[in-house]
Amino acid sequence: MVIDKKLLELKKQLQETGKFMMEYDLAWGNSGNISAKTENNSFLITASGTYLGDLDVEDFAECSLGVSERSSFGPNPSKEVPMHQAIYETRPEIGAVLHASPLYSTLIASSQLDIPAAWFVEGMYYLERIERVPYAHPGSIELGELVREKAKNANILLLENHGVLVYDTSIKEAKMALQTLEMACRMLIISRNAGIVLQELSDNEIHSFLHDSGYKPRRKWEN
Repeated sequence: MVIDKKLLELKKQLQETGKFMMEYDLAWGNSGNISAKTENNSFLITASGTYLGDLDVEDFAECSLGVSERSSFGPNPSKEVPMHQAIYETRPEIGAVLHASPLYSTLIASSQLDIPAAWFVEGMYYLERIERVPYAHPGSIELGELVREKAKNANILLLENHGVLVYDTSIKEAKMALQTLEMACRMLIISRNAGIVLQELSDNEIHSFLHDSGYKPRRKWEN
């Protein structure tokens, strides 16, 4: 049997990501699913019922992109395939999608609170655009289509009464975005409970950072 070394390496990166998410309280139990795009017009996604902290190389299904009917190879993929597929098809530059229900982020997703992006540098970059997705049952085609619509204008989606969806050009960037999101949500909740008013940077300072600081190239959006 021919071993696809690139596919195996991608699986190892996803294994490490699952452990990272569990270690830093970004996932729990068997909730959450993660995926990464391959070079074969497909994506690898965790199999149904897997535990992110202890993934084996056999715990991934490969799902095709750009076909009229969904097809997959290997074990049964997570039922959340519609969300992942919608993002990869809507945003061709995306390389990885992380779905989880971290405590503080899910608290915010289940509320009507907004997440300020202008508290710290990483927030200005990773949390520049956040969208909310109305509740639809997990794994449903309806949820997939709601995600498809919102994915055009954000890299972080708050799934109301469900969790969060974070996606970026690489697994590394998606991990950073997820951890930054959880930190910002934790700061928001703790500061509100403690009666601490956190200062936000001005619009001019935000614009200057995103365009002129040299921190990272600014993301390009359609609008």
